Order: sequence, then C-alpha cells, then structure tokens
Amino acid sequence: MMQRNQSNQLIPVLMALAILQSCSAESDTPQEENGNQAAETNSARIEIPTTIQRNLGIEFTQVQVRRVAQTIRVPGAFELLPLARREYRLALPGRVELLVDQNQAVIPGQILYRYQSTAWPELLHEIIEGEQAIATAKGKIKVARTRSDETRTKLELARERLRLLARAEFKRADLEASALELEASLPRLQAELDLAQTALSNAERTRGHALHRAAAAVGLTEEDLLQEVQVGDRTVAAYENYDWIDVRAEHGGFVELLALTNGSFAEAPSLVLSTVDTSQVRFRALALQADLSRIGTVNEVRIVPPLSPGMAPDAGVPATMTLGLEAHPIERTMTLLAVPKNQAPWIRPGVSAFLEIVVASSDGPQLAVPTSAVLRDGLTHVFFRRDPEDPGVAIRVEADLGISDGRWVVIQSGLMRSDEVVSAGSYELKLATQQGSSPSIGGHMHADGTFHEGED
Repeated sequence: MMQRNQSNQLIPVLMALAILQSCSAESDTPQEENGNQAAETNSARIEIPTTIQRNLGIEFTQVQVRRVAQTIRVPGAFELLPLARREYRLALPGRVELLVDQNQAVIPGQILYRYQSTAWPELLHEIIEGEQAIATAKGKIKVARTRSDETRTKLELARERLRLLARAEFKRADLEASALELEASLPRLQAELDLAQTALSNAERTRGHALHRAAAAVGLTEEDLLQEVQVGDRTVAAYENYDWIDVRAEHGGFVELLALTNGSFAEAPSLVLSTVDTSQVRFRALALQADLSRIGTVNEVRIVPPLSPGMAPDAGVPATMTLGLEAHPIERTMTLLAVPKNQAPWIRPGVSAFLEIVVASSDGPQLAVPTSAVLRDGLTHVFFRRDPEDPGVAIRVEADLGISDGRWVVIQSGLMRSDEVVSAGSYELKLATQQGSSPSIGGHMHADGTFHEGED
C-alpha cells in the first residue's frame, strides 16, 4: 500500500521533468539547426582560382538536355570502308625501286615507286612500227589516188579525141581500144586505193593499241605521251624519252603494305604496295536482337568515345546508321553500321567507341550531367556547380538523382540549362568539403591542392 503511494507521488515529478526537458530541447533545436545551416552554407562554396583548376585538373561540363531513359548505347569499333584501300600493281614486268616507306603519309600525285621494264622497249617498237605503217599506208594512198586521177584524165582525153574524130567521120580503132582499157582499169585502181586506206586504218589501230598500253603502264594519257619534248638538239615524242616509269599516288592516305623490296624484279601484275585512306571509316556495333523493334527506324545517331582522361564527356560526332546484313542467332545479336559525318582525332580504324541511339518515346528530355561529376559522400550524392556569377567558385550541391545510363545521370532539381558542373577534379573538392561528425566550416584551396579553413 505504501509502495503504491510512493509510485503515485513520482509520476507528477517525472512528468514535470519531461516537460522541462522538452522545453529546453525546443529552445536549443532552432539554434542548432541555424548553426548547421550556417556551417553548411559556408562549406557549400569553395574558391578555386585558375591556378587551382590547372593543378588539380579541374574541368567543367555544361549541363545538357538529354533523353537518358530513351538512349541505347551499343559498343563497337571503327573499321575501314571497303573502298578505303587502294592497291598499286605492276603493269609491266620489271625492276622496282620504292620511294616511300610503310606508314608514310602520301598525297595525290606523289611518286610512290618507279620501275624499269624490259617490255617497255617492245611497246615502243610497236608504236614506232605502227607509225611507220601509217606513213607507208598514207604514201600508198597518195600513189593510188594519183594513178586513179591520171587514168581518169587520160580517159577523158581519149573520149574527147574520139568525139572529135566522130564529127569528122574518122575512126581510130586503136584509140577506142585504149579508151576501153583505161575505163576498165578504173575499178582496179579504186580497189588499190581502198586497200591502201584499209592498211592505214589497221596501222592506226595497231599504233593506238600500243599507245594505250604504254599510257596505262606509265599512268598518263595518250595525249601526254604524244607531246613533243626537247632532248638535246632534237625534238622527240614524250614516250621515246622514258627509261624509268614513275607510278604516282591517285589518292591521299598512308602506305599500308610494301609487298616488294628495293631492286626486286617482279612480273605483272604483281602487287607493289597498298595505301589506305584512314578518313574513310565506318563504325560496326553489335546490338541485341530484342532491341530491333526499337531501333529499326532510327537513322540519325551519335558515336561517342569511351570516357578517358582529357576526353570531354560530351565528345561525339553525328552519324548515319543502317542495319547490317549480318545477324547471329546463337548470340542473339545483329550488326549495326554507322558512317560518321564529321572527323575527330579519336576516329581511327580499330578504335573502340559507343553508338548512342535515341529511340522514340513519349517522355521528354531532362537535364543531365556526366556520371563522373556525381560523387558519394556518406549517405548522399553530391556534385559541384560552377557559380554563374563567379567562375572561380564552386558550389557543393546535394544531388537529386534520376535515371542513369552509365554515362549521364538525370538531375531532377538544383540545376539550370546554362549551368556548368565539375566533371573532373570533383573528388578533391569533395575531400575539401566532406561532411564529418563535427560541423564543417568554409575555406579555400591553395595552389598546391591543399584545403585550408577560414578566409585568406
């Protein structure tokens, strides 16, 4: 009975203590929150002068409007287009002298190699024989025409004399026989003229064929070979002045392969060297067949390089994509081919990259930043926004994250389209402003990368 009375007496005392404690807690809470807010406000801003940015490798990336949820990223690599490679072969058998080295850059018109061929004099002989045959045929045509004209003249004179004798009623049998003989010889003379013209036509075709082969061997036109050049004190055709045949590059690029060595003898059409134009590339990627219905009608895409130091997170080039003819039923993949519209230093054959495909969706674009800009700090994620009014100040912001595609992450609040965020060097800034058990205070960075509390 006595214990029950004591318990009843303690209840009002405990209630009074609880009320007093709650009152003191309520009076202390606003001050503590204000102190934390003040400390958080001070620690959210950090000065990063140009020297600090350079020493720490701090880089900024502008906030982008992207369709992160609708982006499919497919890995792949660049490869040469089928027409990017060009081979240079011997047109005639001969001894080769190389004038370029492997991996050397070449420009159109540059001499790649020269060769001396034993078949070249034979071609020249055919050309000369053709020219001689043409000259002979022209001479025969001239003779045949002269004889034909002479015979026709004699025939006209004989006929005129016969008409005069007929008026005088005088006949000459021998003159009539001579006229008939001259008239009968006209078809034979015309046939001789036709034969001479045929010989001229054949000689011109023979010479033209030999000239065409010679032009193909030296890589020039037939008109160039026929041009007259001065050699000493005489003028000759250009083809007579060739001893070594120079082969020039038809297109620019790089020497990929040297199939022969200097001084080697090779038969036609042996491969001498090959060049490639590294600007003629395409991107080959393997996508899942399950995504075929989503990307089947998309043509405009982007090719982006892997994230690496010194590479901007928003680097990339637009490209035109088509579905390849190859598909793999076991791996359940299909081939995608994309041709870049612009050139970039990282676009080279064999270099890996990603194909970004934005598929159709009812969702609109959102503000996104590179994933490298967002860091975990305890239980929260933070990023650093550049102060628009003071480019030398970074503001620590707790990230309100949305969906991420592994390269970009949506920020649902705290950013505007014109803002810039720290994409490289965020870790050092996080260490400088990292939250601990005690409230943090503002500070500044020194040129050596160390953080110091307080003002300068």
